[in-house]
Amino acid sequence: MPIKRPPGAIRAAFWLMVVLLVTGCGAPLQIDHLLKSPDAIGPPVELTAVPFFPQEDFQCGPAALATVLNWSGTVVTPEALAPQVYLPERQGSLQMELLAATRRAGRIPYLIQPRLETLLAEVRAGNPVLVLQNLGLSWYAKWHYAVVVGFDLRQDLVILRSGRERRHVVPFKLFERTWRRSDYWAMVALPPDRLPASAEEMPYLRVVAGLERLQRWQEAKTAYASALTRWPGSTAARMGLGNSLYAMKDLSGAEQAYRQVTLDAPTLAPAFNNLAQVLAEQGRLQEAEQAARRAVNLGGPLLASYEETLQQILARRLH
Repeated sequence: MPIKRPPGAIRAAFWLMVVLLVTGCGAPLQIDHLLKSPDAIGPPVELTAVPFFPQEDFQCGPAALATVLNWSGTVVTPEALAPQVYLPERQGSLQMELLAATRRAGRIPYLIQPRLETLLAEVRAGNPVLVLQNLGLSWYAKWHYAVVVGFDLRQDLVILRSGRERRHVVPFKLFERTWRRSDYWAMVALPPDRLPASAEEMPYLRVVAGLERLQRWQEAKTAYASALTRWPGSTAARMGLGNSLYAMKDLSGAEQAYRQVTLDAPTLAPAFNNLAQVLAEQGRLQEAEQAARRAVNLGGPLLASYEETLQQILARRLH
């Protein structure tokens, strides 16, 4: 006959199962590896100047985004952001909406690498980090956006702007488990003159290019110039700077940028083509023709465009 178990034992077994489901027993946590490093534990950090917007029901996305945007210098309320990022049918916000709204605000929405040490490096550099968490279970998700504003490895705590709490404090392992369920999704929203501490050249420049598509030329120009302070040899950043200056009708500045690219990358046909265009618009047709012919000779997938530039310059010289 089956062994009868007392009700207390059944309840204990049930809660043990719940604990195992919540904590999980998969791959080791990043915090465990991080604490093994002799240089891991430094002084505590807390960005006390980061603003706070209490969250309304299902409005953690607008509240978290308003937090980082206001910190970056863009004055905006969660109520103003809600129509841009909140999806009523989902009772929440998707990551793509947050990224797009950040670009529309003229800020750089940079996705950081999915590593705890990268998140901590950004906070150490003074940058609050917007994170996506699952506060529920893997099979019963409760998605939530919060902003990491501090941490203390010795005291085992992470500090967040979260929900209706200005200073929500949780242990590292609990924070990481909830964050890991989003595949460690996190972003910083920075003004264009401030680079993420963990920025990598091409991922960062691809984000800045999104400002060009929105015709946010001033912000794009500033971001490309900032990128060149960290990667002075970046032809992509200098081409982007030239494009922004050209769109702002700064022909002299655009010429200088494109010409530098032709010196740094003498086989890059688009740089010669763009240089030819700005020279022609300044009435320097002979120099423009030389640059256009160089682009045509280099060829490539945009050869037809280079040939068109050359023909337009030759037609102007005939008149």
